[in-house]
Amino acid sequence: MKRIYLIGLLTVLVLVAACGKQSNQETDNHGTHGGNSQAVSPAASSTSEHGEAHGEEHAGETKKLETKADWKWSKETPKSGENTLITVHILDTDGKAIGEFDINHEKKLHLIAVSKDLSYFDHIHPEYKGNGQFEIMTSFPSGGDYKLFADYIPTGGSATTKSEWIKVEGLVAEQVPIKPSDEHSVIVDGVEITLENNHPEAGKEIELNFKLSDAKSKDPITDLEPYLGAVGHVVILSEDTEQYLHVHPMEEKAKGPDAKFMTTFPNTGTYKIWGQFQRNGKSFISSFVVEVK
Repeated sequence: MKRIYLIGLLTVLVLVAACGKQSNQETDNHGTHGGNSQAVSPAASSTSEHGEAHGEEHAGETKKLETKADWKWSKETPKSGENTLITVHILDTDGKAIGEFDINHEKKLHLIAVSKDLSYFDHIHPEYKGNGQFEIMTSFPSGGDYKLFADYIPTGGSATTKSEWIKVEGLVAEQVPIKPSDEHSVIVDGVEITLENNHPEAGKEIELNFKLSDAKSKDPITDLEPYLGAVGHVVILSEDTEQYLHVHPMEEKAKGPDAKFMTTFPNTGTYKIWGQFQRNGKSFISSFVVEVK
């Protein structure tokens, strides 16, 4: 009887030891699966292989192309009313010239010039000379500070805007206060332009609709011509010129009377909006000032 009891006890002990060993092995395997890529268990080996493949995929991705703009003027201090050669040289972060640019609405680079009080606005297009260099001859109407914005897309990169201040000698024009427009409509070259949905909120997408009609007859205008390949273009600047938006239309082939643009104002504050359109071979600009809440 004692012998039978001892045999039974030994059997129980052996089974308990085997279960304990199996339990420890399962714990170790789960711990390895938790992320120790240096372990040699099957689970860890699978994790390590996945990590190496993921790294190879990222290694083959195109890095974001960062650029900078080197600005120069033909005169150290340009004078109002006199032509000045403006040169914009687009370089990478190592100082090497960017050679290729995507065509963006018929141009490789758009240059926007505004006075400090935003009363003056010009949208011009420098000629590409190659090796990352753009040039244009232009003049400024009066003395004072102007800000230039170079808008371009380097091939292989994304839409980029670089800016620079330029000081112009000459009689300084009276500064025009920047305040929200009292009227929702303006008349330019016989065209009445009404800006609808002009109460934007910061961070919220908004549709800006420019409705155009004949100033005298009030008939809707439906013969707008493509301006730089689209029904129109909109440039928006914050009062301090720090926030710049170049917006393209939702329907590029529209001909009026509606020209709709979708955008988002980044911050609260006062912004000036310039809408550019073309009719009968002549382009015209309508401007509005809005308060973003």
